[in-house]
Amino acid sequence: LLSSLCKQTYVHFEVIVVEDGSEIPAKEIVGRYQGRLDLYYYVISNSGPGMARNHGARQARGEYLLILDSDVVLPSTWLEHIHDSLNHYPVDAFGGPDKAHASFSPIQKAINYAMTSFLTTGGIRGGKKKLDKFYPRSFNMGIRRDVYERLGGFSGMRYGEDVDFSIRIMEAGYRTRLFPS
Repeated sequence: LLSSLCKQTYVHFEVIVVEDGSEIPAKEIVGRYQGRLDLYYYVISNSGPGMARNHGARQARGEYLLILDSDVVLPSTWLEHIHDSLNHYPVDAFGGPDKAHASFSPIQKAINYAMTSFLTTGGIRGGKKKLDKFYPRSFNMGIRRDVYERLGGFSGMRYGEDVDFSIRIMEAGYRTRLFPS
């Protein structure tokens, strides 16, 4: 993720890394990117993904929060595309496509399929025919800060906190969209 963020064509962003109970500490990896990114690193003690994301959101300064998992690989124009898309389609929350990277192992590809397939939780996310009825997932999610704060951020549940959050976004009547490319 950090390597692909260094290659972005849109450069006005900050990066918040929150380490939460990782078996392999990321401090050394994060250190390699200090000076190349506007990067902040925090360690919290095994609070779960929702609480880690909430901690990062409290540290962030931007109007939009972009929530990405550490194994995400972004195209170099991803942030530029998000910026342009938000100018054309102002929405409260959004997500992007979830494609397994060509370098992923068979296990990683299977996990990707399980997370994004219509047959699993990916099925509630909408499709290309429903770009404006999209349920973002936290491995590739953007949300306006004020909406995030009004909803109280992610719940403390250990699993499914992103699905819960997306359902709350939709039930509150906020506008969502899939930005497909």
